[in-house]
Amino acid sequence: MKTIGSAGYPGFFTLDALKDGAAITLSACVHKVKPMGAFAFVLLRTGRYVVQATYTPENCKDDFSLLKEGVYVTVSGVVRAEARANYGYEIVLDRFTVLSAPAEEYPLHVSARKLGCSMDANLKYRSVAIRNPHERAAFKIAEGVCEGFRRFMMQNGFTEIHTPKLTATGDEGGANIFKFKYFDQNAFLAQSPQFYKQTCVAVFDRVFEIDPVYRAEKHNSTRHLNEYTGLDFEMGYIDSMYDIMAMETALLKSMVAFLAENYQNELKITGATLPTITEIPAVTFLEALEIAGGNKNKRDLDPNDEVKVCDYFREKTGSEFVFITHFPAAKRPFYAMDSKDDPHTAESFDLLFRGLEITTGGQRIHDYYEQVAKMKRMNLNPDDFASYLDIFKYGMPPHGGLGLGLERVVMKLLDLPNIRQASLFPRDINHLEP
Repeated sequence: MKTIGSAGYPGFFTLDALKDGAAITLSACVHKVKPMGAFAFVLLRTGRYVVQATYTPENCKDDFSLLKEGVYVTVSGVVRAEARANYGYEIVLDRFTVLSAPAEEYPLHVSARKLGCSMDANLKYRSVAIRNPHERAAFKIAEGVCEGFRRFMMQNGFTEIHTPKLTATGDEGGANIFKFKYFDQNAFLAQSPQFYKQTCVAVFDRVFEIDPVYRAEKHNSTRHLNEYTGLDFEMGYIDSMYDIMAMETALLKSMVAFLAENYQNELKITGATLPTITEIPAVTFLEALEIAGGNKNKRDLDPNDEVKVCDYFREKTGSEFVFITHFPAAKRPFYAMDSKDDPHTAESFDLLFRGLEITTGGQRIHDYYEQVAKMKRMNLNPDDFASYLDIFKYGMPPHGGLGLGLERVVMKLLDLPNIRQASLFPRDINHLEP
């Protein structure tokens, strides 16, 4: 019989271990070997860092020929200050043990500063591509965005929830939804947690969720995925959608500060520049169309419009964000509240960041009769949404919320050319593997 305690977690490394003269043992992957004649540099890739080590036959008697790119090792040595090395230190090796060796060489240049391969090759060899530190950094930044989001939500009285992704009805009431057979009935993959987070506002007042979202849109663009991660929140007792917009502004300020404090390693690797946020300008949809110089009969902004509007406000105000409000009601979901001043527009908004929509949100209908009437106006059968309508039938406070697309946020923070680089294993119209 064995008994298991809690002491000792092998393989975990932090920069605090790098102290001049300290003895160190760490497990890592050999990232790159650079022979220099009498000695060799051995770059070791840990779960977050690339640490420089030096090998000499005088200090280390183990077989140098075993140190090849992609080999997993445990090494021991002494830390030495070296200003030219990553993080200002290197490890002088005195021994190493090979834990695992690859059967084949990498098909991509993992040790290059950037991969430099096509997107097709990147996705074909995805499990290798994301070992590149530049590629990997995007997912540490994504971690920081999620953690910053969660911390802010918890600090502001929101309860974290986890809602079903298998549903009996479509959340958005549209056709872009994945349908499948669920035992003896039809079911769908959730387009958002909308119905459930509204339900939970009546229970917790304020709720949030970080979970996958599915859209069956046949896009093949650099900005769309069919599965992405949504950062959603919903809150009760609001006066208007501007309360939601103010909450998001505060959230973004907090999130950027969290990244600046905790993710300098990845920001340096990627060369990313975090935005400065004070106040975020807001204009109506019609005003945005005028700024973009587009057709005033449009019912939505196209990608070029979003870029033009962001460029305009960056020049005029210095803000890299802009809210667009009061979209045509016909283009918004059935749960969006119509404006009292102009019923043809909705109390709904988008947030643009560096030329791309990253958020959709707004105030929701909370009155049962108003919700039923709007469903009928949009040619929806209220009987198909009976369980959803129950939450209004038994009372709801005025409320609203938003959904923030994680991959789009990371894409724009890091100035990535393709959203697939912000998704570990992207799912689009052409990719269901790896």
